[in-house]
Amino acid sequence: PRYIKPAEAKKIIEKIPPFIGRVGLFVNEGVDTIDTISNYCDLTLCQIHFDVDEEALDMIGSKAMPVIRAREAKDILQYQDRYRLIDVYCEEYGGSGKRLNLEWFNGVDCSKIILAGGLTPENLEEVKAYNFYAVDVSSGVERMKGKKDHNKVAKFIKNAKSL
Repeated sequence: PRYIKPAEAKKIIEKIPPFIGRVGLFVNEGVDTIDTISNYCDLTLCQIHFDVDEEALDMIGSKAMPVIRAREAKDILQYQDRYRLIDVYCEEYGGSGKRLNLEWFNGVDCSKIILAGGLTPENLEEVKAYNFYAVDVSSGVERMKGKKDHNKVAKFIKNAKSL
């Protein structure tokens, strides 16, 4: 599922070792709500999937990473001093399978960028030259919307490790 209640997230988190990072994704939530859920679930990072300014990011008590939903090349230049996830803009949030134009990243320092959007085990090699900090996947490893294909996940991880 794309959304789970904080209590469900906490149950999952309690089963994983403490050295594994715990990331919460937040869409259109206030700072207080993000902080409450982050503390309750003991999150190590909050992905902020909505338009937010630097000041609001700094008000979040946990580490916060903005997600840029890029419509055009200039959008990827937001938050240059922060680690950030860059995805292609679409009306819905996350998992659209649409790809960003990689040419937008020519000449850009991608060392603090996590690339998302339309990535699959088969096309990861195309992003290697840009030296992104990391890659993010959702729909590219699903067998159906909201259901991951374990073989695709394993292949994606294997291919990502070679970047």
